[in-house]
Amino acid sequence: MPVPRNPSLRSNAQSLRKEMTPQERKLWYQFLKRLSVTVNRQKVIGYYIVDFHCHCAKTVIELDGSQHFEDGGLEYDKKRDAYLQGLGLKVLRYSNKDVNENFGGVCEDILRNLRQRCGCEVRVVK
Repeated sequence: MPVPRNPSLRSNAQSLRKEMTPQERKLWYQFLKRLSVTVNRQKVIGYYIVDFHCHCAKTVIELDGSQHFEDGGLEYDKKRDAYLQGLGLKVLRYSNKDVNENFGGVCEDILRNLRQRCGCEVRVVK
């Protein structure tokens, strides 16, 4: 069943791809882009834009800045995660602090999750 999409999000997603945060840029160029499976950046899924999406593993990867830990951000993320999980997607969340201070651990956790959920071998290449 196709997922409805908000067409106005497409141009916003394109802008977000051009203006990644330092943590998104680091995770993308130093790890996700080098995986043997396709990972998309700033992907429109339904009515939301997710930071990263791996279709074969049905997994979304989100990097959270400080606004995500405030009351409004927590409630929004909870609603958003429930929607994405309802589509059969697993949502992995990491704080920007995690990426800055424990990059290797974040990458290991993502790799472990993708390997568990993907029907093919997932490895780092290049």
